[in-house]
Amino acid sequence: MRYIKLHEETKVPIFRNAIWAFRLVWRADWRLPVGTFVCEFANSFMGLFVKNILFLKTLLTIIDSHGSFSEYLRCLLWFLLAAVSLQIVRWYGSYVSHAAVKTVLQRLNNRLFEKAYTLDVSCYEDPAFYDKYQRATTVLSDGYFHVLCIDLAVILGDFVSFLLVVATVISIDPRYLLFMVPAMLVFAVETKKSRAVYRRDLAMTTNNRVKAYIKRTMFLRDYAKDMRTSNIFTVLLQRFEAATKANLVILREYGLPLFLYSTLSSLLSEFIPIVGTYAFAGYQFIHAGTMTISGFSVVLSAINSVNGATRALAECFDEISQMALFFSNLRDFFDYEPKITDGEETPAAFESLEFCDVSFRYPGAQHDSLSHVSFTLRRGETLAVVGVNGAGKSTLVKLMMRFYDPTEGVILYNGKPLQSYRLDKLRGVFAAVFQDYRNFAVSVNENVVCRPCGEEDRQRARKAMEQSGVWERVSRFEKQGDTVLTREFDEDGAGLSGGENQKLSTARLFARDFEIAVLDEPSSALDPVAEATMYRHLVEATKDKTVIYISHRLSSAASSDRILVLENGRIAESGSHKALMEAGGVYAAMFRKQAAAYRTGKEAQQHA
Repeated sequence: MRYIKLHEETKVPIFRNAIWAFRLVWRADWRLPVGTFVCEFANSFMGLFVKNILFLKTLLTIIDSHGSFSEYLRCLLWFLLAAVSLQIVRWYGSYVSHAAVKTVLQRLNNRLFEKAYTLDVSCYEDPAFYDKYQRATTVLSDGYFHVLCIDLAVILGDFVSFLLVVATVISIDPRYLLFMVPAMLVFAVETKKSRAVYRRDLAMTTNNRVKAYIKRTMFLRDYAKDMRTSNIFTVLLQRFEAATKANLVILREYGLPLFLYSTLSSLLSEFIPIVGTYAFAGYQFIHAGTMTISGFSVVLSAINSVNGATRALAECFDEISQMALFFSNLRDFFDYEPKITDGEETPAAFESLEFCDVSFRYPGAQHDSLSHVSFTLRRGETLAVVGVNGAGKSTLVKLMMRFYDPTEGVILYNGKPLQSYRLDKLRGVFAAVFQDYRNFAVSVNENVVCRPCGEEDRQRARKAMEQSGVWERVSRFEKQGDTVLTREFDEDGAGLSGGENQKLSTARLFARDFEIAVLDEPSSALDPVAEATMYRHLVEATKDKTVIYISHRLSSAASSDRILVLENGRIAESGSHKALMEAGGVYAAMFRKQAAAYRTGKEAQQHA
């Protein structure tokens, strides 16, 4: 199995991306970073310095100096009060931060969805961009932002505590600082380790996407029948196993370097500082007699605090380094500027749509999907676009609705380039029924009118469903149009057949105001009777409107004002049904072949 090769990532500015992410969280809800800081700073300060150093040093100094028990007890009560106060502060900070987490995730996810909605359609057809999008969503779903706030708070709290511990050790004997130097090198080692982990995860992204697709496919109703009536399960299973094996190869490749980084980090942070300090402190206390019992205890406790602070700092820095690398994907995603951009004008009532020597090639394709196409569509005209699969029919629709811009040439709406108009207003001119139609897991009515429904919208949706032919089925549901499609989120939900789903999708056209109706294979899943009924309603609903039919079935083309015959991305013929039949060209041959096939099928039904 082939996998997409992932290019090596360029250097990512860790500090800059961490600050960017922190600002993002702050704007979403400042209570999360503030509450987290209060909680983690209090925890670090209390654990590393107050309890392990200050408390110990003060009490042992009283003992060494033969102080009174009342003095000892008074210090003990002060430390108890400090500990209780810090614990209350910690609890409050924890409460505030956890209350803010959901708000942050909700607002950032909303921003992610809004950004995804503005992406060019071409982005969804680019595997590299899709991988980046997947990594961007992982940043939010895995709670990276909360972890970032925790790590920044721990770094600040541990750093302050570290400085206070070092100052205490210097007051005892500055030479102990020599045993702390190796710990400083841990940061460099952990940085290298974090980059290796990121490269490992990056290399597995595509394989993980393949595995996720196969897992999802196994549980989707749309694939259930094909899965059980073909050998496709074996193919998918082989691809899943291949992706898993590819990941194992990647894990083995990075296993030894990561082990060595971890070993070196432990050596620098634990073995050298602790063994060196214990040996030198023992020499001073036992052999030289220059160390008091309080100094000995404090130094040993201090080196453990330093070791704990250093490891915590290294781990936090390691996590931030890894997260900053992933934040770069989210930042790139948010910073992406769509190539299909808004104009400034609002389109007026439709008069004409003109393709002027238009050519188009999909990104990465070797050949043009459309080549030097020119025609003019005028108000009230019915245009049929026909041709075999791959002729460029659907591409024509994508261009006129500005899902893509032409590679060459220009498309004019009322004499002005499509780029002159606001995208939402331009697309609002069209009412489209696509070949690859989709319905959603919301109510039937909401699927039709595409907004939350009041009573007026319910009536509009019902009329539209009556016109499309699906109301007879929907009316049998207990909640009728308020029934939710699928049982994925609602136990009382209902399902529709393929033809019924297409009728429901077509009902959206009947439910809205439009200038141009675009029907891209609107009856591909319908039987001939349902197709004829739907077309009759379409004719009524689109009276005095401009209509574009994209279809393999030429029966709908016969009644159109004009027919464009596409062949290999070019206009092979253009004219009325009568003129094209008289010409005896491509269209005539296609029409006669379909008519003969239909007659043969009808005769077979009569003899059955």
